[in-house]
Amino acid sequence: MGKKRVVITGMGAITPIGNNLIEYTSALKNGLSGCEEIKSFDTTKFKTKFACEVKSYDPLDYFDRKESRKMDIFSQFGMIAAEEAIIHSEINLDKINKNRVGVIWGSGVGGIGTFQNELINFAENDKNPRFNPFFIPKLIPDICPGLIAIKYDFRGPNFATVSACASGSNAIIDAYNYILSDTSDIIITGGSESAVNETGVGGFNALKALSERNDSPETASRPFDRDRDGFVLGEGGGALILEEYNHARNRDAKIYGEVIGFGMSCDAHHITAPHPEGEGARLVMENALKSAQIKIEDIDHINVHGTSTPLGDKSEIKAIEKIFGNHAERINICSTKSMTGHLLGAAGAIESIAALISINDSFIPPTINHFNYDEEINPKLNLTLNKYQSRDVNIAMSNTFGFGGHNTSLVFKKYN
Repeated sequence: MGKKRVVITGMGAITPIGNNLIEYTSALKNGLSGCEEIKSFDTTKFKTKFACEVKSYDPLDYFDRKESRKMDIFSQFGMIAAEEAIIHSEINLDKINKNRVGVIWGSGVGGIGTFQNELINFAENDKNPRFNPFFIPKLIPDICPGLIAIKYDFRGPNFATVSACASGSNAIIDAYNYILSDTSDIIITGGSESAVNETGVGGFNALKALSERNDSPETASRPFDRDRDGFVLGEGGGALILEEYNHARNRDAKIYGEVIGFGMSCDAHHITAPHPEGEGARLVMENALKSAQIKIEDIDHINVHGTSTPLGDKSEIKAIEKIFGNHAERINICSTKSMTGHLLGAAGAIESIAALISINDSFIPPTINHFNYDEEINPKLNLTLNKYQSRDVNIAMSNTFGFGGHNTSLVFKKYN
């Protein structure tokens, strides 16, 4: 019996540039910036006054009032993305073995908004410990996969991955491996995050990690640009339906791509800064190529981590050039964070979806907001600057790295 195959049969997204998969796809192609002045709280005293928020979000459009109050927004985003992905997959929930359907989900900071609000209430009420009984359930990152499973009665493996900004990708990697090990037939996977609040913005400001380009929020996320000054915080969620190939074929599912490999590594260098020479990034991509059993020339497209930080963008490009050599100039490289901002633990999910969109729709999303070349970045590289490019994509790679030195890389292939 040969190695099992794992395919993608459904996707769902709620992002700063589109509240569903169709809107997200259109915005990626059109190079839409999701960055605006923050509307969810008063930024008067904050160094950064903008972010990539989900637009026109009202939980009552998706949940009844009682249900919505029991969930942090990161779980709401996860539930919304998962529902769209399940519908997109056309799974007949009455005909599958729900004992073999799991949910593996990523979130870097879980219910950070809930945590903040409960502690503010505690402090303002004379430190009287009258906490909301849903405080802890709303807070913990693993509640989101639990909620998805409860809604659909999925009784397979169920847990959350936490590896900072690599969380969503780690969830997808775990889902892939659980299907390969014959633990599950289907796993709903991805990630969600909601950290655009006083604690999230203030905390990342204290790290000097965020852009402070308050005079031009829509151009603040500018990966690879000479004048990049930090990442832009984003929010939202992305879900993918990973399914064992024969299971998908037996139900005549539409297949949007195949997971053919992955890489994981650690910089072992610094708690927040990447290795300056991109050694962890180099290793993770090498591991991914080895896992996928492909040659460097097989890679058509890389959706890079590309957060728009001075150190991170440069070190990732160094790693790409070390591995791919002359072929690096033939790869379409892009950073969709230029449009969505950085969704932390959900980044790997929505960017994996972007890579699959490239495979299915034959275009590479642009890296927008590029104005000036960085002398330390090879100008011969095709960074897909400012406008999408049409291209047939057979194999795409998606990189996601996280604080703590966590590195992940996923390899997706066109199904044919």
